[in-house]
Amino acid sequence: MKFHKEGRASIIIAALVCILIVVVTNYFFGDMPKVMGLALAVSMAIMLLILQFFRSPRRRMLTMNGSIIAPADGKVVVIEETHDEEYFKGPVTQVSIFMSPLNVHINWYPISGKVVYSKYHPGKYLVAWHPKSSTDNERHSVVIQNEEYGEILVKQIAGALARRIVNYSKEGDAAVQSKEMGFIKFGSRVDLLFPTDANIEVKLEEKPVGGQTIIAHLKKKAS
Repeated sequence: MKFHKEGRASIIIAALVCILIVVVTNYFFGDMPKVMGLALAVSMAIMLLILQFFRSPRRRMLTMNGSIIAPADGKVVVIEETHDEEYFKGPVTQVSIFMSPLNVHINWYPISGKVVYSKYHPGKYLVAWHPKSSTDNERHSVVIQNEEYGEILVKQIAGALARRIVNYSKEGDAAVQSKEMGFIKFGSRVDLLFPTDANIEVKLEEKPVGGQTIIAHLKKKAS
């Protein structure tokens, strides 16, 4: 199993903390096997949680021009038509994917094209499934322009536990579908905003797989 580069520091810190727990427990309670056993169990649980969070599984990634591919693992918690005030200034379809701490937290580009907008927004840390987390939480928005199918907005949103959004996109960059766009640490959400005439292929409560599940099919722009 590979581990993501964004987890290197966290894995090292977790390992040091686990070692410290065992050393201190042994120093004060070395003659108490039950206490030592508990310390070892807690240390192993912490280490396993951190390792599974930063795992980077190998996948056969899907590429399909005209389709929006899931930018993250998780569960679909929102499918609705809404009004975007940040970029489109009009009606859009929103699909939101909630990532629990147990999901892979890598984020991938959902379509190919050119990055025409990339902006970080400081904000609150409401739970990621809260309706206002999309507009009030710390987040990073990226708009990808595809010459044939128009623009979509991908929004990485921090949650109550996630306080570190990593985004690799810069305006003018080439976005390649199913290639890494960024990473969010410890529970979070990704919103997709796209034209209302797209054909949605997922349902509420469905669990998409990042880079593999088709979220929607876009319609070509009028020439």
